[in-house]
Amino acid sequence: MVKNIAEYSSNGETPEVVFWVGCAGSFDPRAQKVTKAFCELLEGAGVKFAILGNEEKCTGDPARRAGNEFVFQMLAIQNIETMNMYGVKDIVTACPHCFNTLKNEYPALGGNYNVVHHTQYLSKLFDSGRLKIEGGHFKGKKITYHDSCYLGRINGEYEAPRKLLEALDIELVELKRSKTNGLCCGAGGAQMFKEDEPGDKHINVERMEEVIASGASIVGANCPFCITMLSDGAKAKGKEEDVMVYDISELILQGR
Repeated sequence: MVKNIAEYSSNGETPEVVFWVGCAGSFDPRAQKVTKAFCELLEGAGVKFAILGNEEKCTGDPARRAGNEFVFQMLAIQNIETMNMYGVKDIVTACPHCFNTLKNEYPALGGNYNVVHHTQYLSKLFDSGRLKIEGGHFKGKKITYHDSCYLGRINGEYEAPRKLLEALDIELVELKRSKTNGLCCGAGGAQMFKEDEPGDKHINVERMEEVIASGASIVGANCPFCITMLSDGAKAKGKEEDVMVYDISELILQGR
């Protein structure tokens, strides 16, 4: 059972880190599997972590990207007041959109925290020996990795996810467009929540074509939006049985 921050506070305890679950990780059935996998890895590594539970609101990222600054600031201030009340210092999240907003946009409103993405946190646990990574049935398999925009190009993190994948003893193949030249899945900037614009191909289908061309049977991702878009792209190409889409935390957990 995952403890919330209020339980820690009432017992006079302080967690090592607060896990920011996010809207997708809380409510989307696919992303909930990532939330559970990450929590299982944290528990296995002996990390004392807490969630905000019902006190966590949306970071406001989709509202700001869609142009509703009022709603963004309203949500952000609520979250900041809650976290400052509990003395939160360290935050980890499995969503790059939450990561970017909490890390780079909350300080202007009085929310100053040490924020890391879950791949960075898992990499740190791996380096310290607290997290064991084994290839298991993934050993030797051809796996590719999709750089999410908000972790990659916007925040410059390319190595932590790849280091975790390589620890699985896999054959890591890079996509045609990767790292600083990575291709968006099509969901960022609140595009996830709006109607299609004129065009002859969806971005996620274009990206899935690159995955298929790589020859990989599995694509590792680090973002709930990317997982949804890549999975939909696989379905559109009739490849949902041939190309599986997993969050890196799921791959680590399944590799055991």
